[in-house]
Amino acid sequence: MPTAAHHFNRTAAISLIALLFLCLAWELWWAPLRPGGSWLALKALPLLVPLFGVLRGQRYTHQWLPLLALAYFTEGIVRAMTDHGLSAWLALAEILLSLTLFGSAVLYVRPRHRQSQSPRYGGGGPNA
Repeated sequence: MPTAAHHFNRTAAISLIALLFLCLAWELWWAPLRPGGSWLALKALPLLVPLFGVLRGQRYTHQWLPLLALAYFTEGIVRAMTDHGLSAWLALAEILLSLTLFGSAVLYVRPRHRQSQSPRYGGGGPNA
């Protein structure tokens, strides 16, 4: 039976991949800044950096991933307030996905952090 950490890792992976595809589709097809696509689609490239670490369940990747998610959250807030029509709705989707990514990455690290501090795994902890 999968643990809570497994579910948080899966949620982080799904939201990361969905955010990657949202950024690409938004700027290339759905609502680009210029007709025919925009160079702003390159904003999806930083999402490729943590992709394999998240898919492998690496704790270190999940530790710094929330910092990257905050950049997409910020962009989503700005564009939700300034854009109109479909672009504003896509910005709301970006906000939702970045918050999901942020929360699942943080919650993935918490149980693993506790586990690594238990005496069984060589960690000290307050009761060791």
